[in-house]
Amino acid sequence: MIDKQQLLECSITNFIKFGSKRFSMNELASELGISKKTIYKHFKTKDELVSKGVRLLIDKYLHEVDKIKKNSEDPLQKIILIQETSFQYLNYLKPSFLFGIKKYYSNADDVFTNFKDNFIKSNLQPLLEEAIEKEYLRKNLNSDLFCDLYFTRVQNLIFDPKNLFEIYSEKVVFEHLIVNSLRGFITPNYKDTNKLFA
Repeated sequence: MIDKQQLLECSITNFIKFGSKRFSMNELASELGISKKTIYKHFKTKDELVSKGVRLLIDKYLHEVDKIKKNSEDPLQKIILIQETSFQYLNYLKPSFLFGIKKYYSNADDVFTNFKDNFIKSNLQPLLEEAIEKEYLRKNLNSDLFCDLYFTRVQNLIFDPKNLFEIYSEKVVFEHLIVNSLRGFITPNYKDTNKLFA
């Protein structure tokens, strides 16, 4: 018997692969070998299912971020590793899935948007400010502006008007958008430049 977690994981995988609007509850039931009625025992609507699927992905991402934060004392290294993980997730999600939830599943889009905005303000910006305080980054770096330019809008920069991941490797896009942006603010006080930006 399929449990709620398996149902959720199967659904989000297929919503990402085929599109949340296009992949129907009938197709999901067929893939899992269960009835549609069984799905609706766990989730009242498809919107709820998509929203919970997005939340599942966010929780997996946050688990990876927690590991990064525990394994390093260096705020710049944390930023790089967290954003590298973010790029992997963005590449997995694909623009069609993100645009689909924005258009058809407002609750799922709200979950994603609220997470993204709160995550930047509560995780990435404090790391930037810590790096400025330690004089790893120049004092004149405006952390609000940097976050707006290089963290908040990264999804739009990568996917709109064309998907840069289809033209360039994930690594190249990451280096140009994140690594090179940080490199421009590094001070001589930061001794791990070669290791971090190799």
